[in-house]
Amino acid sequence: MIKFFRHIRKSLLEQNQMGKYFKYAIGEILLVVIGILIALQINNWNEARKTAQEEKLYLKRLLVENKEDVVTFNSEIKSLEKGNETILSFSEALKKSDITDSLLLNKANDYFQFGSIYPTFSSSTSTFDDLSSTGNLKVISNTNLRDQLVKHYAKHLMAAERIRIGIEWALPVDGPFTYEHSIMRFEPSSAFLFPNTPIDELASYLRTNRNDFINMAASQYWLKNDAILQLESLADDTNKLIGLLQEEIGESNN
Repeated sequence: MIKFFRHIRKSLLEQNQMGKYFKYAIGEILLVVIGILIALQINNWNEARKTAQEEKLYLKRLLVENKEDVVTFNSEIKSLEKGNETILSFSEALKKSDITDSLLLNKANDYFQFGSIYPTFSSSTSTFDDLSSTGNLKVISNTNLRDQLVKHYAKHLMAAERIRIGIEWALPVDGPFTYEHSIMRFEPSSAFLFPNTPIDELASYLRTNRNDFINMAASQYWLKNDAILQLESLADDTNKLIGLLQEEIGESNN
């Protein structure tokens, strides 16, 4: 093709047709420019297509992770609610003078097994971390969705920090309390390590120190209840984000 154009230019020069030569030269330049513009446009289309594909992959990953988060948050909420139920039951048992020794110990065991467990916070942030650390957050073309993602994962950090602060507040009290009252002798999994103590003596110890046990249980109740509120709010926010992601991807909400 290049040889063909060169031949035309040479022929025009040899025939001394300068006017036609210049017109042809301008036409050739325009043809080259048009070719470059077309090539650039095709390249832009290809890049836009790749970016759109990359965006959709990120959105699908975010959708999967947020669905997993809802399951994780709800599971932790149920665990904490069960713990608080045992705290309420144990506290009520300590306040009853006519409760049997065996029932009181059962309530205590339930509390030590479920009510004394600290909240945990776990969430899937790998995709958002990837988007943030690589600068690919701009791949999300919907600016409103992008802003919602940033705010959403900021709430993850806030909830995790709130729960951490609560645990750090309770631990300095819980540790010494557990040791001082030999709590592990009430735990079925570790009671065998202690000298055999009659049920009535264990029940009597609980009654004698009931205010201390209720006070410790109350701090655990507050800690769990606060974590439940954080996780419920975050689960609700996550469900809203899932709706936005499904709408952006074009998936059904079902």
